[in-house]
Amino acid sequence: MISNFFRKLQLALSDPALRNRLLFLLGALVVFRFLAAIPISGIDRVRLAEFFSNNQFFGLLNLFSGGGFSHLSVVMLGVGPYITASIIMQLATVIFPQVKAMYTDEGEAGRAQFIMLSRLITIPLALLQGIAFLSLLQNQGILAPLTPFYTAVDVLLVAAGSILLMWIGELITEFGIGNGVSLIIFAGIVARVPSGISQALFTATAANIPAYVGFIAVALIAIFLVVMVSEAERSIPIAYARQVRGAANASGAATYLPIRLLQAGVVPIIFALSLILLPQKVINGLALIGVKGLAGASAWYTAFAANPWEYGAVYFVLVVMFTYLYTSITFEPHRVADNLQKSGAFVPGVRPGRETEKYIGAVVNRVTLPGALFLGAIAVVPFVVQGITGISAILVGGTALLIAVTVLLDLIRKVDAQVSLREY
Repeated sequence: MISNFFRKLQLALSDPALRNRLLFLLGALVVFRFLAAIPISGIDRVRLAEFFSNNQFFGLLNLFSGGGFSHLSVVMLGVGPYITASIIMQLATVIFPQVKAMYTDEGEAGRAQFIMLSRLITIPLALLQGIAFLSLLQNQGILAPLTPFYTAVDVLLVAAGSILLMWIGELITEFGIGNGVSLIIFAGIVARVPSGISQALFTATAANIPAYVGFIAVALIAIFLVVMVSEAERSIPIAYARQVRGAANASGAATYLPIRLLQAGVVPIIFALSLILLPQKVINGLALIGVKGLAGASAWYTAFAANPWEYGAVYFVLVVMFTYLYTSITFEPHRVADNLQKSGAFVPGVRPGRETEKYIGAVVNRVTLPGALFLGAIAVVPFVVQGITGISAILVGGTALLIAVTVLLDLIRKVDAQVSLREY
């Protein structure tokens, strides 16, 4: 197995096109980490550290900025606005048939228009989030009071940083390997590992050492299960009709259509976290612009977020829901059945066309259910551990671990597919 890994690594580095893709990915992530290290002006570092140590909400939000929010960098908003815009557009495919038809029936042109609308929605979301977060940080004494002009400059700066990250993520997807937005989040998580380990070592006491040991054991088990389930798939047998061309008589070949259990990858977790954090963003933003009567809503949501059992239950439901939603959008049984029929292929025992579409759709739904339940269960393990031990830092660390493992598996799978394509 190790020799096979090194052989494929050698093939990946020896192929110019694949090597350029890997180097582009590495260069883009270096640029991102450079931007994440450039802070905005007027930061009180002591109050900033205290604020993050006592606020679990912003610890989770920091995941989507790739660690930029904890340093109040120019990319402090991260890819959060773009993820929120993507959620809005994907929910629109369920609510509005025209949007779904644009994404599924209009081919590449429709998908390009769909992505363009997501980009346009990102701009006002980034501006609104910039205003809300900078005002909140000024009220907390973390940022020095600024004149309206310099406040507007900072808002435009962090909004432009978020849009720049969105563009870098799309460039990674097009010219690199893997999902650019997920890889930006992954890079931020990996960059914080050394400081997280050192902080855990300095704050460890005899009382909480068993809890940390238990979390490490649970994390290793979770990593093993995620790897196993990510590689699991349901194979649908595919046969090709016998072809007769002149005097030649070619017998039908047989292959299979793989249906993965985790067809949606890490996207449901990212979407679920974004949606579960959205009410807090809205409440904070409305309160800062002077909307009255939000004290009750803010107190209720704060109490809800502090309860790991209720918060975890909602998170579980959202992960399962987004797994089905994203799978239904990205995997289209109608398109697969149509392509099979055009290429002269069929599922043995199933009529081509409509019957094949129904059969593939039923298989995808059955396979997605255990995958969605597993992903939701793994996602809420940190909440369960937090509810038992009371250590809130485990929640952020566990969520980051799950995202990192899933993104890394997806990247390895795509590199392996590129290598296999060039081998044959």
